[in-house]
Amino acid sequence: MRNGAGTLPRECAAEFIGTYVLVFFGTGAVHVAVLTGGLQGLWQVAVVWGIAISLAVYATSALSGAHINPAITVAFAAYRHFPWRKVAPYILAQIVGAFLAAATLYALFCGILQHFEVAHKIVRGQSGSELSAMVFGEYFPNPATVGIASEAAATITTWQAMLGEAVGTGFLALSVFSLTDDRNSDRPGANLAPVLIGLGVSILICIIAPLTQAGFNPARDFGPRLFSWLIGFGRIAIPGPRGGFFTVYMLAPIMGALAGAAVYQHLLRPGMHPVTDAAAPGP
Repeated sequence: MRNGAGTLPRECAAEFIGTYVLVFFGTGAVHVAVLTGGLQGLWQVAVVWGIAISLAVYATSALSGAHINPAITVAFAAYRHFPWRKVAPYILAQIVGAFLAAATLYALFCGILQHFEVAHKIVRGQSGSELSAMVFGEYFPNPATVGIASEAAATITTWQAMLGEAVGTGFLALSVFSLTDDRNSDRPGANLAPVLIGLGVSILICIIAPLTQAGFNPARDFGPRLFSWLIGFGRIAIPGPRGGFFTVYMLAPIMGALAGAAVYQHLLRPGMHPVTDAAAPGP
């Protein structure tokens, strides 16, 4: 997770592939948990997300820096000298990767999804269909946690949902910046950073997912959400039963990532001394 090292088309291809990998496995775990009950408990889903992030970073970091998240891309542009001219192409590649991953999952699970909807008397695109739409985009409060009754909506406000997404993405950005900074002499080896970042997301999911499904990534939400809109979820997908998908799942993660990056860059990093050859550990 650093500035890209290839040409822009190759960097965007890497971002596309990395986000595809992330969403295929992560959102795939949500498909399995919701539609089949094959994954039991929040941690099982969370750890799949964490491993997916690690795989995506290992596969693409050498080319693009493996941002695989518009919020991280914006934070790197703001604080790590990532070129602003690359931000829009990176984000577009990330969204397309997420969209096509959702399309692939639908091709695999469409029959199971339809069976789930019939069994639960869900009419796609009507009130209550967020119970099945949640395998693509995200909803607050988490329908799997509190259900879809009218009183359930009162358990978390839009502002609380925004705060949850912002805080979660802030911690993500803080971990990314600290684990990829050469000045941080106590960070583990670079080869371990993807594993620790993935595990960090896993524990964040355990805390935030019961509230908002724990997006922390505008591409991860918007790509699959747009696909679900196209296959008949309509207003349940966009703008969502309560609206607010833009503020909660797109704006809040970007603001949170900027805040988390700022904490590291302005409060922690200035107290660290650059690692010199003399201070660096021996082989």
